[in-house]
Amino acid sequence: MVTVTGGDLIHQALRALDVTHVFGIPSAHNIPIYDAILRRGGIQPIYLRHEQGAVHAADGYARMTGKLGVAITSTGPGAANAVPGLYEAGFASSRVLMLTGQINSQFYGKGKGEMHEAEKQLEMLRSVCRRVESPRRVDEITSAVINAGRDAMTGRPQPAAVEIPIDLQYGISEEPAVAFAPLPVPVADGASLDHAARIIAEGGKRVVWAGGGVLTAGASLELQQLAEALNAPVFTSLNGRGAIPEDHPLAMGPLMGFQALKTALGEADVLIAVGTRFQASMTRNWSMELPGKLVHIDVDPGVIGLNYPAEVAVRADARASLRGLLERLKGPVGDGAYLKRCQVAREEVRSQIREQIGPDYAAIMDNLRAQLPRDGNFVSDATVSAYLWGNRLLPILRPNTFIGTTSMAIGPGLPLAMGAAVGTGRKTVVIQGDGGFMLSIGELASAAQYKLPVIVCLFNDRGYGVLRGIQSAHFEGRTTGVDLMTPDFAKVAEGMGVLGLKAASSLEFTASFSRALAHDGPALIDIDMTALVPMLRTLDARR
Repeated sequence: MVTVTGGDLIHQALRALDVTHVFGIPSAHNIPIYDAILRRGGIQPIYLRHEQGAVHAADGYARMTGKLGVAITSTGPGAANAVPGLYEAGFASSRVLMLTGQINSQFYGKGKGEMHEAEKQLEMLRSVCRRVESPRRVDEITSAVINAGRDAMTGRPQPAAVEIPIDLQYGISEEPAVAFAPLPVPVADGASLDHAARIIAEGGKRVVWAGGGVLTAGASLELQQLAEALNAPVFTSLNGRGAIPEDHPLAMGPLMGFQALKTALGEADVLIAVGTRFQASMTRNWSMELPGKLVHIDVDPGVIGLNYPAEVAVRADARASLRGLLERLKGPVGDGAYLKRCQVAREEVRSQIREQIGPDYAAIMDNLRAQLPRDGNFVSDATVSAYLWGNRLLPILRPNTFIGTTSMAIGPGLPLAMGAAVGTGRKTVVIQGDGGFMLSIGELASAAQYKLPVIVCLFNDRGYGVLRGIQSAHFEGRTTGVDLMTPDFAKVAEGMGVLGLKAASSLEFTASFSRALAHDGPALIDIDMTALVPMLRTLDARR
């Protein structure tokens, strides 16, 4: 049997997990891993400028492709930098695996002050990961990486991490035969599906609430087929956007918190929830009353009944469960008059939002959607423009073409978009605010280095617009820390090898966006919000 290094074993395990891209930063405590990737091939490393950005990029890659997203960082400060990325991935139920180094085994746990020593690194990683591995011998590396990667992709995905001491990465071992066998997909028992089908058949007014679990399971087609069979309106969570095309007549979007649709939703006899845990942001901190009887389908039994009691619990994979329901439900179709009321309410809400955002932002949104291909990717950071229209109104027309910052953190937008672009090769637009963008501005250099087809639509109001609005509303107009000195972003972009453009009107945006789409590589459009017709900022902006 051939002898190999620990770095080679890591490469072998990643290939067994079908990994073709990794994101990260080389360091003294992970060089053998990157060297093995270079020598052995089959994996493309994408080097970013900050570990947090590397994990966000792995997250964006995972969400758009459905594959395992892998980040490789250093130990100690490198691993600590990556924690916010793991936090976001966990919130979003994303398939992310982080590999990090660790100091030499002979010094580990002795507190002697070794460079990048991190005595409590495992505890730190466990705070944001479902599974953490730390091999103590070279021959344990393969199983550690395989097991952590398998866990990250099993059930409701959650991030996982493996720390590998640097001496084990250099260490020598015999190369084992490696095979990856994914755990079986949980399938619903016939009794629960029979019960669910009975409840659904008895209800005249049915609605569907689709979460990110639909996309994770690859169940968009089955969801649409079920909705069409029942003539049922479909609401989606933020993570569930794209589960049904938002130009489909049954698609209500993530707008259930608005009064007209909230009223229509409240009339339903049966609510079919698929792949969702009813997060606070979609239910107004669980103050929303759900209608009728709840049929809750989710692969994670821990989320069923967590926030709302279920009449029927189907603890299984979304795709298999929806197929089972389709086999059992042969009619009758839903209430046509009720569907019409929901559609009227949807248009009323959309009109309200368009009025709220004003003519300039409505024109920018319309132009963005008109020029971006149906399968173009759209990523939104936590910023005013995302809250008021990007996450609500800009139509998402294909599955796995939308990413929102589920934890509502500011800053992940650009690296999330970079991972999405690497994974799909498609044009990827990100809505970012100037305040949040400063947290990841260095990643422009990486986007330029790899000529990624990312377009940053930078909505610039010279500060933290969301916080500015909250402070003004609650503290007698006083604000603090929300007005920022901002650079000339177009010039900064140009200095990093990125096409830098500006827009101070909707017409200028149209022209700049056309140039950005035609450009071979990344582009940034600095949009002067102070020159546009202002949006109406209300407390509802936080939805």
